[in-house]
Amino acid sequence: MESDLQTLRTRLCIIGSGPAAHTTAIYAARAELKPVLFEGWMANDIAPGGQLTTTSEVEDFPGFPEGIGGIELMDKCRAQSLRFGTQIFTETVSKVDFSASPFKIFSDSKTVLTDSVILSTGAVAKRLNFTGSDTFWNRGISACAVCDGDAPIFRNKPLAVIGGGDSAMEEANFLMAVARIVMQGKKKERGEKTADRRIVIPEKK
Repeated sequence: MESDLQTLRTRLCIIGSGPAAHTTAIYAARAELKPVLFEGWMANDIAPGGQLTTTSEVEDFPGFPEGIGGIELMDKCRAQSLRFGTQIFTETVSKVDFSASPFKIFSDSKTVLTDSVILSTGAVAKRLNFTGSDTFWNRGISACAVCDGDAPIFRNKPLAVIGGGDSAMEEANFLMAVARIVMQGKKKERGEKTADRRIVIPEKK
């Protein structure tokens, strides 16, 4: 019951655990707002730290010219948030009440009363369910062409883009510069014609 939960009062509550959440927490903590951050626990089967924790090598984050592992990067972000006084709970928010101020944030064991809430819950990539999809995630299977397309494992290799919308079209176009062949699997015709016309297989010299 809600009455049995531990109740906390704060000026700012942050929901999320990725770079945006921790950047917010660091600034808020340095401003003496004493933020509370719910980083969740295996929400959508992703560990605290967000999608970056599923990435083996991050090469496009400023400050790490040699690259850094996704888990290591998020560990550093978390440590910096803690250093400046952010209170972090490894619990998933189950309910929010924005009907009146202070707002109410509920988790399994806590109720947080807060003046402000910042949602930094990020996104979850849709995965295809087939044999080997988990085994080869980040080892040949990716959800971000811009993030991973230039990695050695993909460069000059035959690649397939699965999807039929505008995002899939854009990913395929980006990969033209790094891949030998790009094959696009479509579930249905739903991409814009202008995007479809931009996909041209380049001639190889």
